[in-house]
Amino acid sequence: MCRRLAREPAVAEIVEDDRWDRPLQLLGGLHYLALSEGIDPWSDPAAVLVERRDWLRRFIRTQTVQTNEVQRSWMLLPCFLEVALRASVETLDLIELGPSAGLNLVWDRYGYRYENGTWGAPDAPLVLSAEERRPVPGELLQRVPRVRLRRGIDLAPLDVTRPEDGLLLKAFVWADQTARLERLEHALETAQADPPELEQGDVVERLPALLAERLPGAMTVVFQTAVRGYLSREAWKELLTALDEAGREFPLALVSVSRPAPGEHSYWGLWLRVWPDGEKRLLAHSGFHGQWLEWLA
Repeated sequence: MCRRLAREPAVAEIVEDDRWDRPLQLLGGLHYLALSEGIDPWSDPAAVLVERRDWLRRFIRTQTVQTNEVQRSWMLLPCFLEVALRASVETLDLIELGPSAGLNLVWDRYGYRYENGTWGAPDAPLVLSAEERRPVPGELLQRVPRVRLRRGIDLAPLDVTRPEDGLLLKAFVWADQTARLERLEHALETAQADPPELEQGDVVERLPALLAERLPGAMTVVFQTAVRGYLSREAWKELLTALDEAGREFPLALVSVSRPAPGEHSYWGLWLRVWPDGEKRLLAHSGFHGQWLEWLA
């Protein structure tokens, strides 16, 4: 489909430049039309491009790419359990950087399957599993921390209680990846029961204020899965400085997804910092969307 669209003359009338995310926006717009109006934009895309040219142009101009891959919770859960183990805590307050709709902020409401055991409620509407290249220890899966607060900062947060926002998330999933769409549907239903608290803003600017609002009695866990790639090196250092300062005052941890080493493009690293020392530790390698996990800790 991408090759076909690249040759369609109508695309040049809709897409005004070659910015990296334009193909994602165009495909997202076509999928949005398919989901919202029941049309088939895939068998004859040229006709749809011509007929809905103005709508697609507005969509691309105004709508940034929005994804919230809930499968990532499967790779994040052992990291949160590791935080509880290392810090000897039972209660967590969560702050996600770039949460989109916050589906990974409600990770404790999903069910999980690993080689060495399960985790979560047996009747959870969404059960996550994937390939383990090195298994998560069964002892770690015995820990059951309680989540007290769920907060997130995003430039354009989505509201799971708004049908149009849920539709937007579905539109940015590849139309032929039915398993991802099904997971997303169950995750939306789970989050709608008790949505996390999301605010619009810049993560570097807003994080210090959220950290300052902490309440005693819990470990604050900040986490991110994709925001690091959108921040400059200077902005990331500023964010880490804020965490270093806060970590001297109260129990704090950071779970972060980033490249494990220069030049490695086939997998990602799951990194942990726990203050007061703030030392960076590699917990696992994984696929970026949580397709597989190699636990190292």
